[in-house]
Amino acid sequence: MLSRDQPFVRLSGVERTDDGAQVADETPVAFVYSGRPHVVMMCSPDNLEDLAYGFSLTEGIISNPAEIERVEQSRHAKGFELAITIPVEAAARLAQRTRALAGRTGCGLCGVEAIDDAVRAVRRVESPLTLPASALWRAGEALDAHQPLNRETRAVHAAAWATPDGTLVVAREDVGRHNALDKVLGALARAGTDASTGFLIVTSRASFELVQKASAAGVALLAAVSRPTGLAIRIADESGITLVGLLRGQTANVYSHPERIT
Repeated sequence: MLSRDQPFVRLSGVERTDDGAQVADETPVAFVYSGRPHVVMMCSPDNLEDLAYGFSLTEGIISNPAEIERVEQSRHAKGFELAITIPVEAAARLAQRTRALAGRTGCGLCGVEAIDDAVRAVRRVESPLTLPASALWRAGEALDAHQPLNRETRAVHAAAWATPDGTLVVAREDVGRHNALDKVLGALARAGTDASTGFLIVTSRASFELVQKASAAGVALLAAVSRPTGLAIRIADESGITLVGLLRGQTANVYSHPERIT
């Protein structure tokens, strides 16, 4: 269940009235790699196999989708477990790198112990991608139609991948902005679509871990409806990513590598 009806008392001046609305569900999802618990993330409980692929790729647990041998999803009393089978070598690297941690909804740094692991080096994105500003306007305008859960609850984020002309191809929602992006990148990986041939758009602020994930996927442009952080701008600049913020209607700010937008 992605949402449920929640009664509440509405206060207006001195008046109190009974009311109700849909609220987004938030469910713990345990990631278990080759039998070893890694992290528990708070997520919207849909498209979890996409999340397994996207998280594994953008966190550097695997280097390509083919390394995931199997994903088994099971329901528990309080959430879900994703049993992800990866090669022995990858499982050994993961065991050396991390210990099991719990991740809150807003956490994009789950399973890391050191600052160097959190703000890790990003690869340089070498891409011939260019696109007109109209592609940003088109993608931004279309995104609302791909957010049915947010229309009900006004409590979740969305991420999407678009072709260079601004056509949205994959969109996902989640209570966590990084989860939504991982679901998109995981869906692309499972479909065999090269993420570097298009661009990403998110409904949240552009935080540095979103730029890291775009870099890991080889995506050269990330657009956000809110502002970026200073660290996100620095990482985007270093990695060759065009970072767009405050995408609203037909206006936006380009914080790094504006030459990619014609």
